[in-house]
Amino acid sequence: MNGKSNLSDDILIALRRVIRAIDQHSRKLVHSHGLTGPQALVLNEIVRNGPMTGSTLAKNISLSQATVTDIVKRLELKQLLTKTRDNIDKRKFHLSPTEQGRQIILMSVPLLQESFEKKLSELKDWEQTQLLASLQKIASMMNAEHLDAAPMLTSGAMTASPEAVKEAIDPS
Repeated sequence: MNGKSNLSDDILIALRRVIRAIDQHSRKLVHSHGLTGPQALVLNEIVRNGPMTGSTLAKNISLSQATVTDIVKRLELKQLLTKTRDNIDKRKFHLSPTEQGRQIILMSVPLLQESFEKKLSELKDWEQTQLLASLQKIASMMNAEHLDAAPMLTSGAMTASPEAVKEAIDPS
């Protein structure tokens, strides 16, 4: 094998490790808190920043309105979130956490991107920029630069069904 082949293998192994770390974290989150990563992200945003509309929430967390709507429905079913119609504009709803939803977040739901962001911020600016450029190049090489992606480290669908959550907890 030549050096390039080994380098290619090393890059693919590193990428696979990142993917596996994200998968493992997602499974732990579902198992420990009963929430998917996107559900935890939505609930965390509302607990940390107060009641907001779905469109504001979607913008804040870089997800589509349709995706946020589906996640909100699932959080409502779990009684972790409530929707209240706006008094002035009856077309708008404000999303608020229930006490149970607030407690789950305050018990510190571990979001993988939070520890990543902390470690990233400890790097020098040029190191951060170099990482970004390298990852953007990899995304381009995989023809993935135009895929819609939110700034979260989670695996699986953004709107996991109850069956998918069960499968993540117990894949047997």
